[in-house]
Amino acid sequence: MQKKIPRTLLWILLGLVVLVGLYYLPPIHSRLSWRVDDLRTQIKYYFNPPDEAIFQPSTPEPTNAVGEETLAVLQTLAPTATPAGAVNTPVPTMTPTIIPTPYPEVSRLSNVIYVDQHGGYNYCGPANLTMALKFWGWEGSRDDVIRAIKPGVADVKDFVQAGKGDKNVMPYEMADFVNEQTEFQALIRHGGDTTLLKRFVAAGIPIIVEKGYYEFDFNNSFGWMGHYQFVTGYDDSTGHFIVQDTYNDGPNFPIEYDQFEESWRSFNNQFVAVYPPDLEQDVLNILGPRVDEVWANQHALEIAEAEEPTLEGNDLFFAIFNQGTSLVNLQRYGEAAATFDRAFSVYAELDLDNTNRPYRIMWYQTSPYWAYFYTGRYADVIRLANITLSTPSTGETLEESLYWRAMAEYAVGDYISAFADMRETVRLNPNFSPGLFYLEQWGA
Repeated sequence: MQKKIPRTLLWILLGLVVLVGLYYLPPIHSRLSWRVDDLRTQIKYYFNPPDEAIFQPSTPEPTNAVGEETLAVLQTLAPTATPAGAVNTPVPTMTPTIIPTPYPEVSRLSNVIYVDQHGGYNYCGPANLTMALKFWGWEGSRDDVIRAIKPGVADVKDFVQAGKGDKNVMPYEMADFVNEQTEFQALIRHGGDTTLLKRFVAAGIPIIVEKGYYEFDFNNSFGWMGHYQFVTGYDDSTGHFIVQDTYNDGPNFPIEYDQFEESWRSFNNQFVAVYPPDLEQDVLNILGPRVDEVWANQHALEIAEAEEPTLEGNDLFFAIFNQGTSLVNLQRYGEAAATFDRAFSVYAELDLDNTNRPYRIMWYQTSPYWAYFYTGRYADVIRLANITLSTPSTGETLEESLYWRAMAEYAVGDYISAFADMRETVRLNPNFSPGLFYLEQWGA
């Protein structure tokens, strides 16, 4: 005789079915789905802490180095996939007049239209770029920027959910948008300093900087992450910059110079200048020798080398990592690879009891891939990409890491994996031009 299911159990099952049905109703799903995702992420991070994953570089064989002819071809294939984006900025046609002009003790730009990053995932870059453009009278919106540089997964119709997996907008993506889709110009450099920022602001030109900071993210997990800020003022009498912070701190937020410099270090003192064409000469004059990208990258390298003996912990890791980034920008790939080996060795030794390993760094900076790829260390590219792609809660959604893994897979003859990864880059970001370029080159 078949047993009857208890009535209480039936009611429980019915209730669960109703709850699941209600959850997927659009008005409810849009409000609750991110909370469910956050809970899932917290469970995943609890059992598999991402900062415990360690990349261990291999000991390279001298014969693995890419030949000069091959390197020359590789460097011409993907002109928009640059580590800093500087190659994509307009080449200045004017000769800078280097005059060490004084600047006032206090300067604060008043016609700033504040834009926050709320209402979606990882909108920091688009929000800051929107502020920079609107400062000069651009009539577009944050959504216009998002659709161009952070469009999200091609087959997801919901605007917000489509872009969830894209953890970062690279500086070169922002510069390309300005230079190609607006009437304004953008220029990227490493190795900036506080004096340079003050001179820009005093001349009426606000600057976007990329920095690192420690914060509780939306998963309630404390850690290091990257963040853009819009610098619109300074005050030497109090020792503060004034920034527009799109996340927690809001508009006109004061930051002490020392704190600003410390957090700026983790991105090699990188900055983005957005300006109208008629101010190009002013920008070049302020940049001085930094107009020459080689000089700027060499200067950034010297800054990081000088800082290294004075630092420890995460700051030491960032200083060595910055040296590798500058060496990549100088196309000194062999030295860069050895330097990144050293940086990752420091990373592995960081004491988790007293610090927080910056496991997200490869979400924002991809120079180690360049260094290892262009020295023939394809296995290291793949291993580093595998570790990096295991850290986001959204899965393998970092198109830059997928791109470099695909390049290394192709180099070792694993064409099926290479095609699959490269296709995924353009599914995640239909505007990802390096992925589109190689799919066409490979006939895939």
